[in-house]
Amino acid sequence: MFNLFQNIHVDWLGKRRFFIGISICIMLAWLISAVGRQLTPVGTDAFNLGVDFKGGTVVTVRFREQPDDQAIRTALNNVGVADPVIQTTNRPNELLIKTPLIEDTNAAQQQSEDQAAQQQQVNQGRATVEKALNTLGKEAQGEATLDTDPDAVYKIVGTDSVGAIAGSQLRNQAVTATLLGCVGILLFIAFRYDWTYAAGGVIAVFHDVLMVLACFSVFQWEVNLTVIAAILTIVGFSINDSIVIFDRIRENLALHRKDSLFKITNDSINQTLSRTIITAGLVLLSVLSLVLFGGEVLRSFSLALLVGLTLGMYSTIAIASPIAIWWQDKLGEADIKETMAPQTSKAKMATAARRTSVTRRPVTR
Repeated sequence: MFNLFQNIHVDWLGKRRFFIGISICIMLAWLISAVGRQLTPVGTDAFNLGVDFKGGTVVTVRFREQPDDQAIRTALNNVGVADPVIQTTNRPNELLIKTPLIEDTNAAQQQSEDQAAQQQQVNQGRATVEKALNTLGKEAQGEATLDTDPDAVYKIVGTDSVGAIAGSQLRNQAVTATLLGCVGILLFIAFRYDWTYAAGGVIAVFHDVLMVLACFSVFQWEVNLTVIAAILTIVGFSINDSIVIFDRIRENLALHRKDSLFKITNDSINQTLSRTIITAGLVLLSVLSLVLFGGEVLRSFSLALLVGLTLGMYSTIAIASPIAIWWQDKLGEADIKETMAPQTSKAKMATAARRTSVTRRPVTR
């Protein structure tokens, strides 16, 4: 097996307070930023929610010859649509254009709950899209089609609204999906390894999710449904790396029964470090290509993956295992020191020759 590092000896658990302190500082900075944005009268919201969550208008447009997505996006930006979503359909030369709520209309103020206000929002969205597309060419008016009007470049064939109520339901379902995934992970690791390790793994997963949300809040990147898909991917990737370390800890417990749990955990992290970096590095190269060349449609998805997978590699090493050992220490089952000490003859020996799960072990001073 190819190893980037040979005989590496890094005291990861000795630096646990430094790593956890960095994470806490970043989360506090995010919290201050989010609260400041909400309390500022003319400030922005804590998150830049997209059409899927905030609501808006969906306009279906058929083109004679479909222009480049970037040209359409630029035209929409020029008329004041900051974050349009452009999607293809199963029909040739047909696009779905989603625009956010028009903030200065009654539809936005009433959050599209009233039917008249909702129709007003649709009309405003259609007029805005029409104004933008007119810079690319003429629209087929009325009953005319692209076949009957040779001068027409496009025709709006349908409009619909995405209400704020539907957006809030999607938001709640996304949170529920993430929480259920974490609960499933907690139960699996508790059953397969030890519940203290399960707690460490799930806390590391929550750490990664919160840090991704912090970046989206601070930099005001758009949050849409693709971001939720990226977060669920991050959850699986992060816990996979943590399980690799937990499995190595279990193996080393049986092989080095005289060593302290502190030393075994450090050695296990060091032994799997090459695998963690190689696996995460290859995935990050693919994600980086999405960030650079994926275009605006995949921007939020690729940024979430880039930040989340990087943090997942970090939390696997610096958060999951230290939290698990700290948890055992709080239960009185492990006594963690700042520096490793040599094993003495008074150390408690393991009672089982073979272990099918991670067993808590005291650390010798």
